[in-house]
Amino acid sequence: MRESLDFKEPALKLVFADDFKIGAAVNPRTASSQEKLLAYHFNSITAENEMKFESLHPAEEIYRFGEADTLVAFARKHGMAMRGHTLVWHNQTTDWLFEDKTHGIVDKNTLLARLKSHIETVVGRYRGDIYAWDVVNEAIADEGSELLRPSKWLEIAGPDFIAEAFRYAHAADPQALLFYNDYNESDPQKRDKIYTLMKSLIDREVPVHGVGLQAHWNLYDPGLDEIREAIEKYASLGLQLQLTELDLSLFRFDDRRTDLKAPPAELLELQAERYEAVFRLLKEYREVISSVTFWGAADDYTWLDDFPVRGRKNWPFLFDEKHQPKPAYNRIVPGNR
Repeated sequence: MRESLDFKEPALKLVFADDFKIGAAVNPRTASSQEKLLAYHFNSITAENEMKFESLHPAEEIYRFGEADTLVAFARKHGMAMRGHTLVWHNQTTDWLFEDKTHGIVDKNTLLARLKSHIETVVGRYRGDIYAWDVVNEAIADEGSELLRPSKWLEIAGPDFIAEAFRYAHAADPQALLFYNDYNESDPQKRDKIYTLMKSLIDREVPVHGVGLQAHWNLYDPGLDEIREAIEKYASLGLQLQLTELDLSLFRFDDRRTDLKAPPAELLELQAERYEAVFRLLKEYREVISSVTFWGAADDYTWLDDFPVRGRKNWPFLFDEKHQPKPAYNRIVPGNR
């Protein structure tokens, strides 16, 4: 039974205490079902969905803080740091934000005023409890020559919405670290776009402190050289880096196999080798990487189940479905092989 775990293995947060915080994304269900594992191994958490716009602010006059408050209380109870995720995103944002009373599109000033009010309320509520925020999430275009992805934010407010969001967040909590967060952050084309955006914000003296590398990787991609080049390029701007959503899928993104009912030993060994190489690399850059957060804690729950292939289980973490250490854990912990 999970409740009987006595954790003979070293705690991750102690193993990497001189390197970076070790975090996990949680929701109210996993905060309960994985509480012992989380409290023992991790010293930071991120709300998986509970602080996103549609969860907190479903209608203009309605805020629902219950689930987010529960997770903040969980962090407090266990002496954990907490990251806020996320203030501005093109997904999981309710339509009212972009509409007037006749369901037409609002003007730029109205949209930015609503954003300012939202950030003041949310960031202000958790001031002192949340030490870092993903202020803007996934605003960069994946492909093509355009810098920013199409979105209602861009359509209505133009590119100014990014800088304004950071300014509003800084005013609401001057002590909080503010991050731009994105996936495919090690892909050379997108890496260069993220760099361009960050440099433009810095040149305009926008209060941005770091880049969040989501790190939704797999056993094969991206290459270690690409990860290294991305870290060095972002760090060259003087920014702090955090891995914000780390998981190592057993499958390439375009792999559609559905035959596995349990992870085969050979894939677990490849995953162990991959985690070992990744953490060796991250430790090289511990002067600029301040936190490594997994997008989950153990294989009993991961967003990668059913994504991108319906009906397929994935096993992307260091701990298995019973919260026991996997070969990958043993490879990254000195003396535990």
